[in-house]
Amino acid sequence: MAISQDFIQQLKSRHDIVSIISSYVNLKRHGRGHTGLCPFHSEKTPSFTVYPDTQSFYCFGCGAGGDVITFVRQIENLDYVEAVKFLADKAGLPMPEDGYDDSAARLRTRILELNREAARFFHQTLLSADGARGRSYLVQRGLSPKIITKYGLGYAPDRWNDLMYHLQGKGFSRDEMEKAAVIVRRAKSAYDKFRDRVMFPIIDIRGNVVAFGGRRLGEQGPKYMNSDDTPVFKKSRNLFSLNFAKNVKERRLILAEGYMDVISIFQGGFENVVATLGTALTGEQARLISQYADEVVIAYDSDQAGQAATRRAIGLLGEVGVKTRILRMEGAKDPDEFIKKFGATRFKLLLDGSSNATDFMLSKAREAVDMDTQDGKVDFLKKAVQVLADLSNPLEREVYMAQIAQELSISKDVMSLQVGNVLKSRRKKEAAKEWESIATNQKAYADKINPQSAQYPREARAEEGIIAYLFKNPDALAWVEEQNIQDLFVTDFNRSVYDAICMLLHAGADLSLSALSSSFTPVQMGRISGILAKSSETVNEPQQLADYIDVLRQHKDKWNADDIKHSSVDDLRRLQNQIKSQKFK
Repeated sequence: MAISQDFIQQLKSRHDIVSIISSYVNLKRHGRGHTGLCPFHSEKTPSFTVYPDTQSFYCFGCGAGGDVITFVRQIENLDYVEAVKFLADKAGLPMPEDGYDDSAARLRTRILELNREAARFFHQTLLSADGARGRSYLVQRGLSPKIITKYGLGYAPDRWNDLMYHLQGKGFSRDEMEKAAVIVRRAKSAYDKFRDRVMFPIIDIRGNVVAFGGRRLGEQGPKYMNSDDTPVFKKSRNLFSLNFAKNVKERRLILAEGYMDVISIFQGGFENVVATLGTALTGEQARLISQYADEVVIAYDSDQAGQAATRRAIGLLGEVGVKTRILRMEGAKDPDEFIKKFGATRFKLLLDGSSNATDFMLSKAREAVDMDTQDGKVDFLKKAVQVLADLSNPLEREVYMAQIAQELSISKDVMSLQVGNVLKSRRKKEAAKEWESIATNQKAYADKINPQSAQYPREARAEEGIIAYLFKNPDALAWVEEQNIQDLFVTDFNRSVYDAICMLLHAGADLSLSALSSSFTPVQMGRISGILAKSSETVNEPQQLADYIDVLRQHKDKWNADDIKHSSVDDLRRLQNQIKSQKFK
């Protein structure tokens, strides 16, 4: 059974959607709504809109949308009941004692409890005689007992089943351990995933142990191993040490490459440091960073892989509006080594003197050519033009064009012309790509929510018009039902939305997105929110409603006529066959 609508309405009254979303997205008032950069996909121009009057949101870029519950489900990676509980806890409301299925929430709770117990086991093992190898490694890396305790570091012993048997003794099943990704199960056996590794608990911003990273001490297996994705953990959505960094008032983060870099930087007195989890920075992580920082100092390794990761991070962070600066270290390959060799004070000077992303990219372009030759200067100019074309701020672009023109002793007009040609070419390519997408009907084929709308676009739009009208005018339901339109809907998804609306209104419930959110997935809620957002200014008159119904009737009449036509032909053939059979008897 679903959670009662009375409780959902009480919950909504305690939470204004603008206030909730503002804690994740930088919103600006725009007309009757608020806009910002979408937290669910990468974009440079805001297409994410929040509507206070309907307490809903919709992104015109990726199609995400819904009510405050849907938003929390997506941004926090929760199921419906967990999202309701999340908001209830914020409002100080006790959850109803029965009437809903909380099996997914209970599984998540069990996994979090299991992870916390596993973290205790690893830490206690590190401090025991079995943890000598782990302690020796951490001491060699210069970590103090205080920082080891701060991060809850541990050691997984070089045996097959120690953690599994420990957790079984605490009442956890092997099925729960497998779902938590701390053991590996085969047909007839099971064993610990992490063995002979220094363990780094990964903690989310609410203080939950959600996963683990393990650094190999022996020769077997990959150097670093991370937990697989689980019901409580997604690698692409988490950052190591963000639970500490989020508490720093400064709106600047240091982005390091690995666990040891983060801990070494933190130990040096810089708490605003985070790292990705064994993968390159993702768009989701960039959007997460944008919630806590306006500027990021990228402190990746100076090797080729680190520089490639730096360039990727510059692009992703730029897309979400975060300024980037690049740490350039001389005499050390990474921050951990730099701090050990030169100390925290020198590292602070390095941070403050870090170059911006444009200077970094131009510097790399210079290093790749011989600037003492004419050919080298031409090659640099070509690379520089591409870098400057990436700048979204025209004023910033003008400053750099003047600087490079002076450096190369060329006219600034030449630079401006070259950059303009690149921008023009890019716009053409983007337009061509968009046209190709439309021409090949890719968008229609990609519609997994309502695939029938591609075959019946006119009817699908009419169905959406009826849905939007009923949301604005629920008192019109009686008249609509008198028109007997139940069987007129052509697409299954829109029919399911219409049926849900009818069920709610017949039950005397208020019609809102929140009332529907327990019956539809977040992706489906996005489509429903889009229907309302796109028709907010157009679906108002009763005549429009009548026109929409007529569109569906015309489709039904045409279908019936075709059916009768085909039936008549079949009947005629049967009659002819009967006559022939009688004639030749």
